[in-house]
Amino acid sequence: MEFTKYIRDVPDFPKKGIVFKDITPLLQDPAVFSSAIRGFARHYKGKKIDSVVAIEARGFIIGAPLALELGAPFVPVRKKGKLPHKTASVEYALEYGTAAVEIHRDGVPPGKRVLIVDDVLATGGTALAAKSLIEQLGGHVAGLAVLIELGFLNGREKLAGVDVFSLVRY
Repeated sequence: MEFTKYIRDVPDFPKKGIVFKDITPLLQDPAVFSSAIRGFARHYKGKKIDSVVAIEARGFIIGAPLALELGAPFVPVRKKGKLPHKTASVEYALEYGTAAVEIHRDGVPPGKRVLIVDDVLATGGTALAAKSLIEQLGGHVAGLAVLIELGFLNGREKLAGVDVFSLVRY
C-alpha cells in the first residue's frame, strides 16, 4: 500500500522551517491503519518478539495494536515523571537542551527480545534512549519499527546493529 498518500505535510510546525509529517489521515482510515499494523506484524512474525516497547505518545498508537497482533506484552516508554511505579531513566540530548524518558523496572525481564516502536525515526535520539533503557534492564533490542523514517536526518546510523524497519522513508 502507498502509505505516503495518507501522510500530510504541515509546514512550519512545530517551528518555522520544519515540515511536520502528520499521520492523522492514516489513522482516520481504518483500512489503511490496519494495513500498516499488518505490514509491521508480517515483518516481525517469527522473529521471537517477547515484548513491544513503544515511545510516548504517537508510538503508543502503533505499538499497542502491534503488540496485540504479535501476541506480545505492551510496555510504555514515557517522559520522566509519568510512570507510577519504580522506573529506569535515561537522559538524552535534544537540539537545544536535554530530555529524559523512563520505563518501569519490571517492564522488560532480563534476556527478553524487545521490539521498539515509534511513529517517526528522525535523528535517532529518542530511539537510542529507549534502546539504552531496554539494555539497562537486561533486555535485547530485536528491532525498531517506525511508520516514517526521515533518512536525510541519519537516525539509522545512531542505531548501528539494530534492525530498523520503516513503512515509509523520506
